[in-house]
Amino acid sequence: MQERTRTYRVALAIAGPVAWWGRLRVEGLESVPESGPLLILGNHDSHWDPVMVGRAALRRRQIRALAKSDLWKVRGLAPLLNGMGQIPIERGKGDQRALARAIETLRAGACIGVFPEGTRSRGKVLRARSGAGRLALEVPEAHVSLVAIEGTADLTGFPRRPRIRLRFFDPAGGQPRPDEDPAELSARLLAEVRELVPPVISYRKRGAATAI
Repeated sequence: MQERTRTYRVALAIAGPVAWWGRLRVEGLESVPESGPLLILGNHDSHWDPVMVGRAALRRRQIRALAKSDLWKVRGLAPLLNGMGQIPIERGKGDQRALARAIETLRAGACIGVFPEGTRSRGKVLRARSGAGRLALEVPEAHVSLVAIEGTADLTGFPRRPRIRLRFFDPAGGQPRPDEDPAELSARLLAEVRELVPPVISYRKRGAATAI
């Protein structure tokens, strides 16, 4: 089992009350190996997704997520993100340097977390980006686990308590094959997740749409 950094443990401990409020329920942790290269891919509907995935998998792995580089510009946040081992990536620009760092980290035996959609869905069907598929194919020894994240978009509905459910599972279509195209692989894996959890918008925005 890999050691979790102190910063990572503290940050996720602080998020504990949010997980409690959201009545976090976790299934399928047996699909998250405790050691070795691991790539976790999931849907992205809320800012809370990375935090809840980290909380859910904490007993087994520290997840080093590919996170948008703008977060490092937020005052005081960069040391926290670096301490948690997160990897900055410039979204929508084919950031090869970030991808190369993620590949190197994955090869070293770490767990990398990626949202194939690249950004929050905001209730829309988004195409999978090829970067996730490329990561998997560049490190063929890595195990790929999927996670379906449900209920995080309802965390904005205070005082209404949400029900957050995370389901980890292995791809029904099998682990990545060497002959697969990166973009097609990303699309295949994302489709399995979205079959369980369709795109949703935040509870607050749903309420605003209803009022209109």
